[in-house]
Amino acid sequence: MYTLAIIKPDAIAAQKVGKIITHLEEAGYTIRGARLARLSQQDAESFYAVHRERPFFRSLVAFMTSGPCLPMVLEREDAVDHLRSVIGATDPEEAAEGTIRRLYAESKERNAIHASDSPDTADREVAFFFSESELRRLWGADAR
Repeated sequence: MYTLAIIKPDAIAAQKVGKIITHLEEAGYTIRGARLARLSQQDAESFYAVHRERPFFRSLVAFMTSGPCLPMVLEREDAVDHLRSVIGATDPEEAAEGTIRRLYAESKERNAIHASDSPDTADREVAFFFSESELRRLWGADAR
């Protein structure tokens, strides 16, 4: 099973990428695809469209376009639910000890990492950053 994670601009600026990837690998994930990206405003608005009516939407878009991010396709059994527990609560103050957000997030808004919240969302989010043909090249015959 696979899911999408994005190391966000705050964690990249703070040079936490290596630590976060190590954390993910130690949690049993295999990285099946990754690329450094810089989201345009249109890309960020499209990716986070589900939050369009929420009060934090504009600040989220501004944050996600403020610097590069690192989208990754991660694979392991129970990938989606397990990753949600590995990253911790959105607010690092509420995140469990040892979770990525507790360790590396700056605040509720600058929270180091994004993770898909369901298998359907993972499908959509992976397709946002990686084409099917690209995934086949990366994974071979086992593509998704």
